[in-house]
Amino acid sequence: MEATGSASNFSEVETPLIDGVVDGFIDYKGRPVFRSKSGGWRSAYFIIGVEVAERFAYYGISSNLITYLTGPLGQSTATAAENVNAWSGTASLLPLLGAFVADAFLGRYRTIIIASLLYVLALGLLTLSALIPYSDCESDTSCSPPRFQVILFFVSLYLVAFAQGGHKPCVQAFGADQFDTENPEERKAKSSFFNWWYFGMCAGPLVALCVLNYIQDNLSWGLGFGIPCIMMSVALLIFLGGTLTYRFGEKVEEKGAFLRIGQVFVRAYRNRRTTSSSISLEEEACGTLPHQGSHQFRFLNKALVSPDGSKEEGKICSTGEVDEAKAVLRLFPIWASCLVFAVVFAQYSTLFTKQGVTMDRSIGLSFDIPAATLQTFISITIVILIPIYDRVLVPIARSITRIPSGITVLQRIGIGIFISVLSMVVSALVETKRLQIAEEYGLVDDPNATIPMKIWWLIPQYLLTGAADVFAMVGLQEFFYDQVPSELRSIGLALYLSIFGVGSFISSFLISVVDKTTGGNGEDGWISDNLNRGHLDYFYWFLAGISAIAFVIYLYLAKSYIYNRPR
Repeated sequence: MEATGSASNFSEVETPLIDGVVDGFIDYKGRPVFRSKSGGWRSAYFIIGVEVAERFAYYGISSNLITYLTGPLGQSTATAAENVNAWSGTASLLPLLGAFVADAFLGRYRTIIIASLLYVLALGLLTLSALIPYSDCESDTSCSPPRFQVILFFVSLYLVAFAQGGHKPCVQAFGADQFDTENPEERKAKSSFFNWWYFGMCAGPLVALCVLNYIQDNLSWGLGFGIPCIMMSVALLIFLGGTLTYRFGEKVEEKGAFLRIGQVFVRAYRNRRTTSSSISLEEEACGTLPHQGSHQFRFLNKALVSPDGSKEEGKICSTGEVDEAKAVLRLFPIWASCLVFAVVFAQYSTLFTKQGVTMDRSIGLSFDIPAATLQTFISITIVILIPIYDRVLVPIARSITRIPSGITVLQRIGIGIFISVLSMVVSALVETKRLQIAEEYGLVDDPNATIPMKIWWLIPQYLLTGAADVFAMVGLQEFFYDQVPSELRSIGLALYLSIFGVGSFISSFLISVVDKTTGGNGEDGWISDNLNRGHLDYFYWFLAGISAIAFVIYLYLAKSYIYNRPR
């Protein structure tokens, strides 16, 4: 609920000097909000709790989805992999739609509630689909469950994707809205909020990987899907419980941000033949966005004039509107330069796991750990490093740079991208070692052989992936939230999420192209079904190379980027 009503009706309220009214925000009844009684960490705790539950539910489904498809649903590995990729890509891009609906129509609060209700419904239906009795297909993939059950499962699964699409961009933006950037202390706290937000994002999946996967594999799929449903129900109640403390953006009676920005591009195109000498800036941007970036994207300045010279309202755009459009356009070079980071990020749940399957996974005499379990080291790294970064590194950097967040968000993202390059280098070296051992023991032609090399050799690349996330992922969240017009912050966070959706599709495309290019005429390609005859190390070196190039491009773009708000 983007609360309606105007704070002007309450101008007669006496405002203490310390317990002041927070400008631009109102409570759920449309009244002015006081700093000491609203927002800040008192509200953020509720919202972070909701995110932990949502990530627990989402990863409780996604992390073991391929096992359910190839087991109870009886699908082939190839078909199951295609279905998982299609669903994951859809789930990563739907936040763009959810953010648009929130920013243009419903508001973040209402969208979160509706998405949470849809989440509970979807998880409930998913649980029901798993509880429907049918012939056991666990050991016979040729048998098929009832068609109705398959339809119900996939309808429920894509309802989860739609619910996540509305939930994901809005919850984080709504949480960050609880901190007033005009207040130095709250601005500092907001940077800390993004750190602890990502901490919560990783705590949920960590529990899901350790607990739910075991329940699903060894006890019951119905219980494994039902627990996330219960968690989301409790999370919704917790979120509603914080309503009295939340700050809501005050609704301004003016053109929506989408309409304003769209009109800038339309009018600039219509005036494309207007000469630069006829363009004069009419006003400054009322302090919303700095005018220092007016030299960028100068073609948009043509929206400031009318072909007939008229200055009638409605026929030209203001400087503020043009600067808003430039602020959004300015994000896309950074967005594009981070796509290769997303490609690297996509490897940990696919090729890293395939490496692990071929290695010695034994613990003791009779227990083999699942290769996918090593993904928990990413979450563990994040859970350990986030507090260290927030409580140790940031204060040290702040004392040197005098920047509230210690370093700028673009510097933080750059560090993460650099670490991701290192993760690919380490992955390539470990794979080279694995191939050498396979050759030494004569196991190259046996795709099912266990290479006498402990799976723990893979831990460094997982740890580096986690460290890269601490810097790049959190930095991207803060950057895309902070550098868009206030009304479009949900869209900003959806753009951040879309990096990983597009990166996942690019990764699939690269794997397909590399496999076909290097594996023609009956030869084994770099990414062979028999990894012992392939050259996964070459593919990792390839990713390290393009990541290094992307890092250099990113440095250039980041250096020339003009911030829209204080760093």
